[in-house]
This record gives sequence, C-alpha cells and structure tokens, in this order.
Amino acid sequence: MSSGFIALWKQVAEDLRAHGGEWTRPGFRAVAVHRFGVWRMTVRTTVLRAPLSILYRWGYRHCRNVYGIELPYTVRLGRRVIFEHQGGIVVHGSSAIGDDCIIRQNCTLGIRRMDALDDAPTLERGVSVGAGAVILGAIRLGENAQVGANAVVLSDVPPGSLAVGVPAKIVGSTDGAPS
Repeated sequence: MSSGFIALWKQVAEDLRAHGGEWTRPGFRAVAVHRFGVWRMTVRTTVLRAPLSILYRWGYRHCRNVYGIELPYTVRLGRRVIFEHQGGIVVHGSSAIGDDCIIRQNCTLGIRRMDALDDAPTLERGVSVGAGAVILGAIRLGENAQVGANAVVLSDVPPGSLAVGVPAKIVGSTDGAPS
C-alpha cells in the first residue's frame, strides 16, 4: 500500500506541474480527486477503503457541484491532462483521455444513446478540445487532433486533424495544412 501511495503522490505532483504549479486551479483539484479515487480502489480491505471512499465521494461532489467538473474515478485518465477552465465539464465514466490532453470549459464527453451506456469517447495523446465542444459515442480522436469550440463530434477524428462545426467535419490538420 505504501508504494502505491507514493506513486499517487508522484502522479499528483506531475499533474500539479502540468497545471502550472497552481494548486488552487479547479482543474488540478478535479484531477487530484480522480487520482485519489483510483488509488483508493487499490486498498483491498473494505474496512480500510470505506473511509477513503467517503472522502473521495465528498471530493468528487465538491468538484462537480462547486467547480462544475464531473470526472468519475472510472475514467481512464492519462498523464498531464489539463482541465483548462472550470464549469460545465462532463466526462462519462467509460471515457478514456490520453496523456497531455487539454479540455476546456463546457465540454461533454458522453454517450449518444441510452441503449449503449458504455459507448464513450477515447481521446488519444495530445488532443485539444475547444470550449463548448461535445464529443459523443464510441469514437476515437487521434493523436494531436484538435476539436474547435462548440463542435459536435459524432465520428472518429484522424490523428493530427482539426474538426469544427455541427456536426463536426475535418477541415484541416493541426499543422495548418488543409485536408
């Protein structure tokens, strides 16, 4: 248990650096609560895990209700993920977010249909999601893809592509070249 706790602190310290060293940023706090939630599930003894679960649930609800960042511990969260601004961020529990991704305010990563409750998005390494974007269904956003503000993404986005609009269409690449 102690080596897992040390790994947790190292991961949280890395997240703090990714958030500019500012521990008061709501995005950092939401990620730290998420990391704690994942770690507490490694505690095998139910009696020991129970108070940790109460603490996690308090932190999760605080981040959701006060900061507007809903990030359940079941999300597969990569390293150095940044939640740039608080407010209106909802991430489905079956989503996966790769290393070095940036998610901005009012974004939703969720499901498309109630008969497919686990069909949530996967963001690969380096994905940047613009403010107000909605990403729905079992789709994959490739490495270093970008999603424009207020886009509604309903299909896969290839690596290095830029997706904008409602519904989102690929309009170029992240290096500025047209597609």
